[in-house]
Amino acid sequence: MHVLVPIDGSECSRRALRHAVDVATARTGKIDVVHFTDVRTEATNDVIEAAEEILTTAGVESQTEVITDTRVSEPRSSTHIGKRILQLVDDREYDQVIMGHHGTGAVGELILGSAAKTVLEAGSVPVTVVP
Repeated sequence: MHVLVPIDGSECSRRALRHAVDVATARTGKIDVVHFTDVRTEATNDVIEAAEEILTTAGVESQTEVITDTRVSEPRSSTHIGKRILQLVDDREYDQVIMGHHGTGAVGELILGSAAKTVLEAGSVPVTVVP
């Protein structure tokens, strides 16, 4: 089992990562963690270090990656990120996506879009959304 876990540094993305650790442990799987950013900063490094700490503590085979994309700072960037996640799933043949969701509500999704919603609606693999 090869699981993709997109993270953004939020508590819900850390919960999703911990859930992915449980799934990967139960199924002897591997986890790839990806973080999208427009510019790599110290905050980006902190997000990755926190994820790596969770993975190291669990002893799960894993890889972390930062993808720099200037479009993630544009309006409706979450929809763009959702499409990038789907592209990764297709390119790398993941078996499952486990991701957090902030629960911004209908108005927030209308204005900002939702990466989780984009992945759920168009995904070709099972998607688990952790609130």
